[in-house]
Amino acid sequence: MSQINKLKIFNDPIYGFITIPNALIYDLIQHPYFQRLRRISQMGLSYLVYPGANHTRFHHALGCMHLMQKAVDALRFKGILISQEEENALYIAILLHDIGHGPFSHAMERSIVEDVHHEAISLLFMNQLNVEFKGQLTLAIQVFKGEYDRKFMLQLISSQLDMDRMDYLKRDSFYSGVSEGNVNSERLIQMMNVVDDVLVIEEKGIYSVEKFLMSRRLMYWQVYLHKTSLVAELILTKILKRAKELTQKGVHLPCSAPLSFFMENKVTIDTFDTSTLDLFAQLDDFDIISALKSWQKQDDFILSSLSKMIVNRDLLKIKLTSEKVTVEELQPLKERFALEHNISLLETNYFIFKGKIKNQAYSKEAEPIRILNKDKTIEDVVDASDQLNLKSLSKLVTKYYICFPKQLL
Repeated sequence: MSQINKLKIFNDPIYGFITIPNALIYDLIQHPYFQRLRRISQMGLSYLVYPGANHTRFHHALGCMHLMQKAVDALRFKGILISQEEENALYIAILLHDIGHGPFSHAMERSIVEDVHHEAISLLFMNQLNVEFKGQLTLAIQVFKGEYDRKFMLQLISSQLDMDRMDYLKRDSFYSGVSEGNVNSERLIQMMNVVDDVLVIEEKGIYSVEKFLMSRRLMYWQVYLHKTSLVAELILTKILKRAKELTQKGVHLPCSAPLSFFMENKVTIDTFDTSTLDLFAQLDDFDIISALKSWQKQDDFILSSLSKMIVNRDLLKIKLTSEKVTVEELQPLKERFALEHNISLLETNYFIFKGKIKNQAYSKEAEPIRILNKDKTIEDVVDASDQLNLKSLSKLVTKYYICFPKQLL
């Protein structure tokens, strides 16, 4: 195929036209590993709350790459030297940063693929692609792992103000219709600079940074930690745990072969070899949804009841509180539910449980967002800002929740 055919253009509802910079990027996008992201929703089960939130991780990865192109242009304009090879490494690393996400990612990480985080799987995919592409991803992998000496390159991919966050806040706010998340990524990128190989934001961009952090906080409370999306994800985690438990006991549950493999085997990062990776690459949202539809008809009361909840959007009741919930408070509910449905007290944990969520828009412990003042001094955005609310944005807010069936009200 001639190279000219590979310089394609995508039409994106947020940025307009996104261009593919070269043939290697085109070939990576065309790879089945990457195409799988078209079948993985960016916001998990949030569409149960915001019906428009059906966009995919494929969308998001392309958006991140587009913003990275803008960032490279803006920094070069300011005299920052970025070689052709470094530029390409940035595009590849940001394009593939989420490639390790499984279907409904966080529910997967807590149930079927236990304790193997998507970042680790992303790295496995990148290493495998590097073999297939004869070492052309080596520098991108170095940057992604933070092993490259130019620190700002990692900051563009993963920090408190990176292309990933800029795209998902803007994209998720667009598709969910929650306008509070609409950040001005264009201006933020234009305000970026590099001093001693570290990323800084010029002083006149400070209000855009404040707006960005505020948008992040609002999006977390209003969208990502919305109580209905939260309870749906918790139910899905319980379903997958129960399905795995039953499979391990020898119960045959109808589902796709790749999903069946992860149900039957305990997969850890050490056992995640190439064939496991290939099976993981065949998993997407459709495997899970199709399994839930079948599992509604299973004999197991727990599995069928929970599966019906997601398919029909008839979820558990969830209550948020600022006070810790005690085990004793749940006990009478559990006893009543166990009696009504002839299940053991232990099994009621699938329906009645507690937990907590945390929200921190800006962390003082992590790599700071640095502001470059006019006098060339550099300080943390919280110290540079005259806004008192930035101090409160760096506070960790914890809320507690309790989930239980509606009929127990």
